[in-house]
Amino acid sequence: MSAEKIDGTRSKQSSGEFDYIVIGAGTAGCVVASRLSEDNDVSVLLVEAGGKDNYHWIHIPVGYLYCIGNPRTDWRYKTSEEPGLNGRALAYPRGRVLGGCSSINGMIYMRGQREDYDDWARITGDHSWGWDSVLDAFKKSEDYHGGASDAHGAGGPWRVEKQRLKWDILESFAQAAQQTGIPATDDFNCGDNTGVGYFDVNQRHGIRWNASKAYLRPAANRKNLTILTNAQTQRLVFKNQRCSGIEFRVGDEYRVARARHEVILCAGAVNSPQLLELSGIGDINRLAKLGIEVIKDLRGVGENLQDHLQLRTAFRVDGVRTLNTLSAHWWGKLMIGFEYGLFRSGPMAMAPSQLGVFAKSDPDDKTLRRPDVQYHVQPLSLERFGEPLHSFDAFTASVCHLRPSSRGSVHITSSDPETAPRIAPNYLSTEHDLHVAANALRLTRRIVAASALERFRPREVLPGIQFQTEEELRHAAGNVGTTIFHPVGTCRMGRGDDPDSVVDSRLRVHGVCGLRVVDASIMPVITSGNTNSPTLMIAERASEMIRADRMRKDTSAEAYSREVLDVKNAY
Repeated sequence: MSAEKIDGTRSKQSSGEFDYIVIGAGTAGCVVASRLSEDNDVSVLLVEAGGKDNYHWIHIPVGYLYCIGNPRTDWRYKTSEEPGLNGRALAYPRGRVLGGCSSINGMIYMRGQREDYDDWARITGDHSWGWDSVLDAFKKSEDYHGGASDAHGAGGPWRVEKQRLKWDILESFAQAAQQTGIPATDDFNCGDNTGVGYFDVNQRHGIRWNASKAYLRPAANRKNLTILTNAQTQRLVFKNQRCSGIEFRVGDEYRVARARHEVILCAGAVNSPQLLELSGIGDINRLAKLGIEVIKDLRGVGENLQDHLQLRTAFRVDGVRTLNTLSAHWWGKLMIGFEYGLFRSGPMAMAPSQLGVFAKSDPDDKTLRRPDVQYHVQPLSLERFGEPLHSFDAFTASVCHLRPSSRGSVHITSSDPETAPRIAPNYLSTEHDLHVAANALRLTRRIVAASALERFRPREVLPGIQFQTEEELRHAAGNVGTTIFHPVGTCRMGRGDDPDSVVDSRLRVHGVCGLRVVDASIMPVITSGNTNSPTLMIAERASEMIRADRMRKDTSAEAYSREVLDVKNAY
């Protein structure tokens, strides 16, 4: 079906005309809708497929356990069976609720490394994506617990706090890391995240601080902002190569909304490429096979999927308290509940991971100029996510490769918007990634063997001490590897002459007008750390770009082509 037409068999209702339509009220969509609606002379429609973020488990930090896999808050996607994971398919959580993934994620505030953004600037030919420039956007959004400084901002909507807990086993792991040559740090967010320390988190007084609270709630009463929940976008509407609106579904009713200026796609690394392909933007051969009329042939749509694969290692210990046994009895659960109810602290205030380490997977490799692995360390253990904790005391040290060379894809398999796309991350598909995985497991064992942990007699439970050789460790990585929920890159930005890019450095989709993508899918390469706050930064910068373009009052196709050429010629 043509993307500029609406199926005539459906009953439709007009939802009016707006200056801007924002698709998806996840992290990026909340920011964009809020920032654009700060201007009283424009109207903004925000369309979200999920419901309101009024589920109590969203706000209690440990409640991610009840939000992931829950249809009330999660799209509940699954990957294809992955050869690199020894044939396993993984659950692939994506937020389907106001706040999106910021309502169900690990709440870790992490920017990444200076070099990540300098790479973006080089790839796009636009220096404004370099570290020194994006730092201003990070600071603008931030309300940092330590106040304003050269590295941090204060008074912004995005609250960043210290965690409200301490565990002896985590303190000892931090000491062990230092004994192996990894320095202590109290701030991972100054451009060089080398070190071991506790993660800062997006919480306020022990309660999750999601993008909905930070951005939407202060804007909700603005007369120029309309927020629709439980409204799933079906496709984009085009007229003469210009995105003029959207078709969306509310219950059994199909509606159309028109955009005077732009449609901004903020649906995330899975749903943004899905909606582009459903609307006729993607690889011409792929779309033709599905009977979708092509608006623009862009082979990069849905390609370049990157994610952080974590390798879960677990160690049984003696003589130290962990959550495994603390929560095993009714009195332990009662103590945990009382502590949170009275002080908003303790295990119920825990982010999924508390202690972080950034290090080189091979400390002896002189070619490694910066950390390439990240640890998420927890005072608990279990066989796999969603299963009960082990009955013995143990800790988990999950380690992920920060800059994988493996690339996957997200593509539709049907022209039906209700059919989930095929997600194929292609984990551990390169020699480089396999070698880093083996080195990461070796590094974990080296840290755990340090004297600071010796008194607890740590014994490896996962993946198992039987895996020793390079080949055995690679196979073990396939056994214990799982997503850390950081998919990016599927609508990546790049130069106008880059045939694999989808958007330019101002996040406008190549070859059409009135359409931008603003979310983690535009990252050309994944950031070296958790991806939620970088996504928020992208949305802050995009909002400034959109507002600046409107102020110039020049949105013609000729102006679009001219600006792309200007950026291209400048580098």
